[in-house]
Amino acid sequence: MSKAHILIGVGGGIAAYKVCSVIRHYKEAGHDVRVMPTKAALNFVGAATFEALSGNPVSTDVFDDVDQVAHVALGRQADLVIIAPATADLMARAAAGRADDLLTASLLTVSCPVVFVPAMHTEMWEHPATVANVATLRERGVTVMTPASGRLTGSDTGAGRMPEPSEIAAIGDLLLDRADALPYDLHGVRMLISAGGTREALDPVRYLGNHSSGKQGYALARAAAQRGATVTLVSGATSNPGQPAAVDIVNIDSARELEAEMTQRAPEADVVIMAAAVADFRPVSVAGAKIKKKGSDGPAPIELDTNPDILAGLVRGRADGAIPEKTIIVGFAAETGDADGGVLDHGRAKLRRKGCDLLVVNAVGGGKAFGTEDNTGWLLTADGHETGLPFGSKTLMASRILDEVASLVPDVTATETAATQSRADYPERNR
Repeated sequence: MSKAHILIGVGGGIAAYKVCSVIRHYKEAGHDVRVMPTKAALNFVGAATFEALSGNPVSTDVFDDVDQVAHVALGRQADLVIIAPATADLMARAAAGRADDLLTASLLTVSCPVVFVPAMHTEMWEHPATVANVATLRERGVTVMTPASGRLTGSDTGAGRMPEPSEIAAIGDLLLDRADALPYDLHGVRMLISAGGTREALDPVRYLGNHSSGKQGYALARAAAQRGATVTLVSGATSNPGQPAAVDIVNIDSARELEAEMTQRAPEADVVIMAAAVADFRPVSVAGAKIKKKGSDGPAPIELDTNPDILAGLVRGRADGAIPEKTIIVGFAAETGDADGGVLDHGRAKLRRKGCDLLVVNAVGGGKAFGTEDNTGWLLTADGHETGLPFGSKTLMASRILDEVASLVPDVTATETAATQSRADYPERNR
């Protein structure tokens, strides 16, 4: 990514300390970072900390550096604005168009993507005034992240917890790549996503598995939740993919456990995305104790049985009426070329066999897809359209997949959202 100008606003909430990690993320990526705290924020983290981390001076007042007209200059040059924590007061002032400090004045001059990261008690997040302010900001094309649920200040627990710095950075990086990646266009859509690899036990110690990290499925869940969807993520084995905010996670181990969860939950979903890497085979029997080495004859043969085809089963369930006919079903195909055809050839054949609405095809092996931060591939539709998915972050790929999903959900495609319209003029930045 080329050097960008990142403006980080900090509201007066106890979660302000977390934003230090976000500042470090962008500095280490080589970007120019300016921090604009509110006066209240400096009660939680001092200006010296922000200046040391960003390498730039910190101010809260529009009357500082008057000769440079800082609120106009800094706002105009920004490529991305992240406001974290975004308190109820700060969002109210922004929604009203107030300009009573350097941060809110600067917000009136920016033309780049803006991300508010709310952090407050549940009652404040759910108050009608906050709900109305959030809706106003979203209608203007601003991204207001859905907060996480969990431990709040004191002993309180509930919605309103600020997402972790890695999640904030992932959303910010996505909008640097693609400014229109997060329209709030999936509100009310119930989405069921699987991710990660399955593990088929051999004995209490060993298992058959694969190299899936779960990062692509988690990226889909992360982006879908921030586009307004209600997301349930059924997760197998993963490799530190982060904890998506506002996502309900159900953990499984084996393919049969995954099948049971997906089959049970699919009838309540509007969209089902099978991004998990499911083991094709499982041992016929599982040893009750660790399998020991026995002399020089080598290990005993392991008899395998075929695991259920979960994607095909979901499609059959829709045809049989167990799953509503309108449910959108999306599959993934991790392929390698061989003597019978290339990756895309195998993907086309799989789409015909499975009968799903969309199929994401990508090449694996040789350092591709599994365990990486980036991905590429093709998006195939049931009516024969094929779209290339350019190389980029898995969150960027997720956003493009969700664009196609959104176009298939009837209630979503009825009208273009204000957020989508207002972002139409944003320039796209490519890695």
